[in-house]
Amino acid sequence: MASFSKFGNDLYTGARSYDIVGRRRTWYIIAAVVIVICATVPFLRGGYHFGIEFTGGSEFQVAQPAELDQDVATQTVEDVAPGSNPRVTQVGSDTIRVQTSQLEATQTNDVADALATAYDVPAERVTSSFIGASWGADITGQAIKGLVIFLILAAIGMTLYFRTWKMSLAAMTALLHDLVLTAGIYGIVGFEVTPAAVIGFLTILGYSLYDTVVVFDKIRENTAEDGEGSRRTFGQSINLAINQTLVRSINTSVVALLPVAAILFIGAFVLGAGTLRDISLALFIGILVGTYSTIFIASPLYATLRIGESDIKKRDDRKRADRARDADAAAASVIAS
Repeated sequence: MASFSKFGNDLYTGARSYDIVGRRRTWYIIAAVVIVICATVPFLRGGYHFGIEFTGGSEFQVAQPAELDQDVATQTVEDVAPGSNPRVTQVGSDTIRVQTSQLEATQTNDVADALATAYDVPAERVTSSFIGASWGADITGQAIKGLVIFLILAAIGMTLYFRTWKMSLAAMTALLHDLVLTAGIYGIVGFEVTPAAVIGFLTILGYSLYDTVVVFDKIRENTAEDGEGSRRTFGQSINLAINQTLVRSINTSVVALLPVAAILFIGAFVLGAGTLRDISLALFIGILVGTYSTIFIASPLYATLRIGESDIKKRDDRKRADRARDADAAAASVIAS
């Protein structure tokens, strides 16, 4: 613990430093490659797997069957309703859930009776329900509308708070990066996208934005100190701010991930609760991605947007010249002695 504290103190004072801003092109290339992968691979694998809430369909639940073999449900539904594309999961420790494409009333009754027979349970233990495609389309529209409104308000808020649209642009770019990566991982691995997962997506945007604001606050503080007496260039001040908040970002992420991981474990393996699993899975992925984007995307991008400004470029050139002159003087003094 003492060594980690010393590590954090060294980063804060500048005794130890990682050149994150100086290697920003590397991070951009990595981000671009990952984004391309996350944007294309899910469609190469057949597209995203949306839950019944988005696509519409029929759902059956078999309570307390004698056995929990999911293949039994798959085969039973395919025999009664061919082409219904059954998706079978276990809910909790004693329930089998079957989701299919939209079935007619007679097919719904036939499938429910067949499942009761296959699992040897009374008919009243098999419940059925359906969700129309129009309701799913409405949910999708509301989710997209909520995302757009959040991004607009966040962009306006960032611009007003930091008094510069360039910080807002860098933060919004990092948020979009987080969305694409999180959604891409869902598509690549084949996780089902449900309303609970969408709630998780929106939640991680708030977490990522919070982490970005903290780092940007430190950047604003450091760059405000870059007067004539400072020898730091604009990029070096930003890099120092990233290093100064690095340990804090890691600690915050670890503290946030621990309860999320616990909820994910409980939801997926103990209770079998789909909603808990979907929300916590999106949060777990998003927190990791959000922490990465704050350090390697948002802050270096802000540096890129500002370093080329004429005033900053002239000031940086003057500071580099001053440092070179000081180094020459120091070298001359050593030779003379």
